[in-house]
Amino acid sequence: MENTLVAFLISAIISLSMTPVARKVAVRVGAVDIPKDERRVHKKPMPLMGGLAIFISVLVSSLIFLPIDKTLISIIIGSSIIFISGVIDDIRGLSPKGKLIFQILASIVLILGDVKIDAITNPFGAPGTVLSLGMFSIPITIFWVVGITNTLNLIDGLDGLAAGVAMIASLSFLFVANKFNYIPVVIISAIVAGACLGFLPYNFNPAKIFMGDTGALFLGFVLASLSIEGVMKSVATIAVVVPIIILGVPIFDTTFAIFRRLLNGKSIAEADKGHLHHRLLKLGFSQRKTVLILYAISAIFGLCAIFVAKTNSKRAVYLAVAIFLITIFLANKLGLITGKKGDKDE
Repeated sequence: MENTLVAFLISAIISLSMTPVARKVAVRVGAVDIPKDERRVHKKPMPLMGGLAIFISVLVSSLIFLPIDKTLISIIIGSSIIFISGVIDDIRGLSPKGKLIFQILASIVLILGDVKIDAITNPFGAPGTVLSLGMFSIPITIFWVVGITNTLNLIDGLDGLAAGVAMIASLSFLFVANKFNYIPVVIISAIVAGACLGFLPYNFNPAKIFMGDTGALFLGFVLASLSIEGVMKSVATIAVVVPIIILGVPIFDTTFAIFRRLLNGKSIAEADKGHLHHRLLKLGFSQRKTVLILYAISAIFGLCAIFVAKTNSKRAVYLAVAIFLITIFLANKLGLITGKKGDKDE
């Protein structure tokens, strides 16, 4: 545990010291977000590419504290591909199709490194009963990685939101992986959490720099990798539901956005102002309070996931279902699904 704490602190220090450098680089290469529509909460140009500091921190710390094996190499190469796509998007823009190509390529690299979803546990069968995915392992892994990579990017709408949620999710994965004694996953979870913490002093409201797609896509990809290595490869009955609960804020927000847009006759790729953070702002909460509320919700999801992982029985599945139903009920009350609550989506 001492090694884990050291990895966390070193990662935080590297990220903290590299963020001002990333800010200067962003300004120099023209990676600046200029508010040009009403969806933008910030009112003045803001440097992007804060993810550069997070990427360097995670990369350097991982090489210091983790054994260099096939798994780590595949995660490093895959996340580097995602990082490059984020840099391109922050500087000159990248089409959704272009991003998807990068994400599929990165997912394939993970699969080649044996970071994939091989089987799904049957919570209602005998202990240890698993359903082998066989040839479906590859498309399911790609779908999961691409999906999680993008969900974190979609909630990156307020100062400090994505970084804080990613930090809380990483810490949750740390505790769950520790339960299964997956030490490398524990350490890399600590490293990712530390990198997010080091970035937050510059990113929390009022932000001096945004992480941009460089950071949001990178963190989403790493969290997807952690969820596979840290939970889904176990034979626990909760192997599928725990990562969904841990990443509940970005997963549910994205899922509700898809349903909301379909119900309103819009393309699922069409942006709107119906995300959870938009709804909280419309209720009168400030940026800071909105972000802190979402931190709290993310932490509650994380604590529930840790409890479910420790329970590891059919009751855990029932508890997870209860969490999902309560979440859907509250989301409907806020208009996250239909988009009918409060102001109309824009």
